[in-house]
Amino acid sequence: MTGHLELTDWRRRVAELYAHVRTRVTEDPAAAHADWREGRDRLFAEHPQSPLPPGDPLRASGLPYWPYDPALRFEPRLLAAEPATLALGAGDDGTTTLERVGRVEVPGVGSLDVWWLAQYGGGLFLPLRDGTAGAGSYGGGRYLLDTAKGADLGGTHDTLVVDLNFAYHPSCRYDPRWVCPLAPAGNRTTTPVEAGERLA
Repeated sequence: MTGHLELTDWRRRVAELYAHVRTRVTEDPAAAHADWREGRDRLFAEHPQSPLPPGDPLRASGLPYWPYDPALRFEPRLLAAEPATLALGAGDDGTTTLERVGRVEVPGVGSLDVWWLAQYGGGLFLPLRDGTAGAGSYGGGRYLLDTAKGADLGGTHDTLVVDLNFAYHPSCRYDPRWVCPLAPAGNRTTTPVEAGERLA
């Protein structure tokens, strides 16, 4: 029972962190990004639901990132895409079902599929596996948005804020006990995105 409350608290804190970022980013994007990094480092170091195993050196050093670049923040329009459904294995939890709801054109990266998570209460999911995967970043890719878990940078009724500086590794990068949906074909590019969280 305690584990469920801990996980609920983790998700609440993540959502609060992104809410703070959305309120601060218009006045000072670099400071909002610094706050996000500091908040994530605190959660990963101290929270009982941290995906970092006890004693992992990243608990003390913090998570590594590429330098912040204000030119990598975009607000693309959600464009139409051919409907598609993916059922991805989720370990003991069965499967995670993704429904493609559109795509976004991200300058310097290209077209990325935007998915709807059919689990939980639903939510937008935007993963990215770029040319740094396996060397500079996790081989399975990173996440740009996962609104079901509160990782939401904002937008309007027909746009999404996509800031490559906020790309982050899924929990399975740190601990194989976690099972994460990874970037499908429409979310992969050979272009290196040297922004956001990195391996070292």
